[in-house]
Amino acid sequence: MAFWWPLIVIAIACAICKLLLMLIPSNVPSIDVDTSDVLDEGNQTKDNSFIYIPSRRHTDKVQCYEPATMKYLGFFPALKPDEVKERVAQARKAQKIWAKSSFKQRRLFLRILLKYIIEHQDLICNISSRDTGKTMVDASLGEIMTTCEKIHWLLSEGEKWLKPEYRSCGRSMLHKIAKVEFSPLGVVGAIVSWNYPFHNIFNPMLAAVFSGNGIVIKVSEHASWSGCFYLRIIQTALAAVGAPENLVEVITGFAETGEALVSSVDKIIFVGSPGVGKKIMRNASDTLIPVTLELGGKDAFIVCEDVDVPQVAQVAARGALQSSGQNCAGAERFYVHKDVYSSFVAEVVKIVKSVTAGPPLSGKYDMGAICMQEHSERLQYLVNDALDKGAEIVARGSVGNIGEGAVDQYFPPTVIVNVNHTMKLMQEEAFGPILPIMKFSSDEEAVQLANDSSYGLGCAVFSGSQRRARQIASQLHCGVAAINDFASNYMCQSLPFGGVKDSGFGRFAGIEGLRACCLVKSVVEDRWWPFIKTKIPKPIQYPVAENGFEFQESLVETLYGLNIWDRLRALVNVLKLLSEQPTPANNRRRND
Repeated sequence: MAFWWPLIVIAIACAICKLLLMLIPSNVPSIDVDTSDVLDEGNQTKDNSFIYIPSRRHTDKVQCYEPATMKYLGFFPALKPDEVKERVAQARKAQKIWAKSSFKQRRLFLRILLKYIIEHQDLICNISSRDTGKTMVDASLGEIMTTCEKIHWLLSEGEKWLKPEYRSCGRSMLHKIAKVEFSPLGVVGAIVSWNYPFHNIFNPMLAAVFSGNGIVIKVSEHASWSGCFYLRIIQTALAAVGAPENLVEVITGFAETGEALVSSVDKIIFVGSPGVGKKIMRNASDTLIPVTLELGGKDAFIVCEDVDVPQVAQVAARGALQSSGQNCAGAERFYVHKDVYSSFVAEVVKIVKSVTAGPPLSGKYDMGAICMQEHSERLQYLVNDALDKGAEIVARGSVGNIGEGAVDQYFPPTVIVNVNHTMKLMQEEAFGPILPIMKFSSDEEAVQLANDSSYGLGCAVFSGSQRRARQIASQLHCGVAAINDFASNYMCQSLPFGGVKDSGFGRFAGIEGLRACCLVKSVVEDRWWPFIKTKIPKPIQYPVAENGFEFQESLVETLYGLNIWDRLRALVNVLKLLSEQPTPANNRRRND
């Protein structure tokens, strides 16, 4: 016991010192970002606050509007291929300078960003809400918290995972040092979706910039207004640490713009649909750049019979209804054990009936609008298909205080029972506030149902037995699993994020995502240079000796033989062959 006391005292002292250091105000510079055109609602004055009717044609402009009200926000240019290539060239020039930056400088950049985000949460969430229709609470959960956690993780561990990593050198290379080095790729390209405009920009940007890259991000045409403002925050923070201009760029446009980006960068990260993801891969094959694809999901939410039903029902409702289904890995298939099926449905119905959707900034609403025009028609199509095949709607939430021009931007939260896998609602990604609930009888059946999907992004499994929940989750073919929770993986930024099957491949976030922005280089060097150097043994030097193959055989057995006596016998033979005067094999052939 006397041995442990000093260690305990030292540990307590270190903890106290760390706490005291946290109490000292950090000396992080503040930045001033121009918000004049987003704060004073200059885009919604009498002259330009008209109800916008989106065009079905793509033009040379990306028109922006508030989904919740259909009020006009402005427009941004749809960049042509030559303009995209010029932006990438500028980022490449800046990256060559930034690649030489210190981790101290990169951490200061992150701290400046973190300080600004914490002090301007209302502004960031307000802009996200106006551009996508989500509520302020949903914006805080999905935009602010996840981004702050990623910054915190990079500050704490980022440098550690980008430093050279030493590996075992093996038996034949005991005199060598083996390591992996991580250096910047150059310019990363990212094509991101509209559902989380703030986090979807910051997520790839933080990893790319911290690992020494430049990055050009094409934002969705459905969230360009917010994306271009968020760029100001990034560029202002970069300027504050003396980073070169154009290191980070946000570009706007349509398919042509994205295609040009893919052909110009050193790596592409894509968040979107499987169909577009396949096109990205085909285009990326022309330049053979690495690709990371996050292509959506149809996450299974499994509820065993031994759970706290009211509590799990609340989690289920949040998983399905958050931001009108605008969550990246939304729970879209609910499998509930037959013994608690009725009580679970009753709890969910009670919750959904209390939910009201409406313009998120004009009142207290639980749910906002749907971001994409005509998506409500797509949701109704999936519901109608299920109803035609025997499903039943048992509850719908309400929609209130919406303008006449924005009616189509809302879809009431909906609970559907008697569903099965012949219905498109259970197979195709809905991206909407719909809870289809299906019963199962055994754990094996739940696993079979959950795996019966072309998607494989995430899952959530709930059981009173954590061991049982883990066993079920371990059998599900997906990239992200939450045990007795939903989407908690997002808040563990040390973890990789990504899926399988039609949900894509590759990972962002975590160690894997950070290193995916790097050229991974294997390096071997002499351990005791210059005292011990590599020298090719005489029997296999050119011209190869007659006993060259015999030497190799004995050397292999010396290093990898299965028992010590065979290895010692082979070692003796190796030493014997090394001591012999080599006879070139070609000389013997000439003599013959």
